[in-house]
Amino acid sequence: MSKLIPPHGGKGLTCCLLEGDELAAEKKKAEGLKKISVSPREKGDTIMMGIGGFSPLTGFMTKADWKNVCDNFQLADGTFWPIPVTLSASKEDADGINEGDEIALYDPENDEILATMKVTEKYEMTEADKKYECEKIYKGEGTPTAEEFWKIAGEDHPGVQMVMEQKEFNLAGPLKVLSEGEYPTEFAGIYMRPEESRKIFEEKGWSEIAALQLRNPMHRSHEYLCKIAVEVCDGVYIHSLVGNLKPGDIPADVRVKCIDSLVKNYFVEPNVVQGGYPLDMRYAGPREGLLHATFRQNYGCSRMIIGRDHAGVGDFYGMFEAQTIFDQIPASDDPGKMLLCKPLKIDWTFYCYKCDGMASLRTCPHDKEDRVLLSGTMLRKLLSEGGELPDHFGRDEVVAILREYYEGLAERVEIKMHTAATGDDE
Repeated sequence: MSKLIPPHGGKGLTCCLLEGDELAAEKKKAEGLKKISVSPREKGDTIMMGIGGFSPLTGFMTKADWKNVCDNFQLADGTFWPIPVTLSASKEDADGINEGDEIALYDPENDEILATMKVTEKYEMTEADKKYECEKIYKGEGTPTAEEFWKIAGEDHPGVQMVMEQKEFNLAGPLKVLSEGEYPTEFAGIYMRPEESRKIFEEKGWSEIAALQLRNPMHRSHEYLCKIAVEVCDGVYIHSLVGNLKPGDIPADVRVKCIDSLVKNYFVEPNVVQGGYPLDMRYAGPREGLLHATFRQNYGCSRMIIGRDHAGVGDFYGMFEAQTIFDQIPASDDPGKMLLCKPLKIDWTFYCYKCDGMASLRTCPHDKEDRVLLSGTMLRKLLSEGGELPDHFGRDEVVAILREYYEGLAERVEIKMHTAATGDDE
């Protein structure tokens, strides 16, 4: 019997990805169906439902699910879920679709049909509905009022922009997933299905695994977080996003090289597993921290490392709001419907010259001037501008990989600094 945490939702891994003869037959049928183009975010969500990463979801959400997730962190049946997973369609497309119809979900970037879906519901998403979702999901302590939020969110929050750019209708219904896109080939050896990571953990005899979410290059703070997790758990799962990011972020293949270098040179390798997953960042801060824990439970992780400004962007969220939100989610009498993956809450970490090592606000008594404040945003800004990094900011092997990447860029995106990256609110 497995010692691992069970998948979320109490139904095991709910995988919608077809194989063999069933896949061949569905692909043939899909060619004759009405095609709906999916956004990169919807593509990632589709694949995650295909491989069981979004268990217990097996399709895009109904209006009732969407509303209850926004309001109560739960699907309509009471199962915990923190962020809407929806499929949008234009009015023109939606007018030609009736409930009960089957449609094909088309990835225009790869010219590929990703999935088929039986439409069980079609509902309008007005401008007011989209704004409602944005305020419920993306508004944090950094912008406490709706007026403050909307003053900057429309231009500066990529997650809000994604929602507001969605089309006029949402379509709900169960999926039959036909492809994992480019991920199995482009990220061979890194991209994993939940069943694969679970198998690795079981072969190692692990039961307590902490997941590290990674979208930035791995600097000394990330390394320290992982080593704390290794001390208190059986192992750590460095789980990188290999989907789309915002302009200026480091691409996945470069981040993977950085992780490989760190694991090889600075970790006891058997205590670390590296993997990748196919989602886009939503930059939803606290709510996204909950989503990260939810699907990491499906990958077999019992703890989710939550540090400073987890999944944040700009100054929209409080520094540790992604930690405190775990204490605010609703309970359930049914353990299968609850979030079982718990946060591993770690304070702001940095290198301290006087401590002569990595430390945190909980362990270091010294002043800000004695500390090298580490941030992925600051790392990207300094490297993109050809600046020198402070001593102890990153490992030499990682910095060399990143400098090579930036030197090869034809165009560079301006990296905006914010409070969480500078330590000005400490």
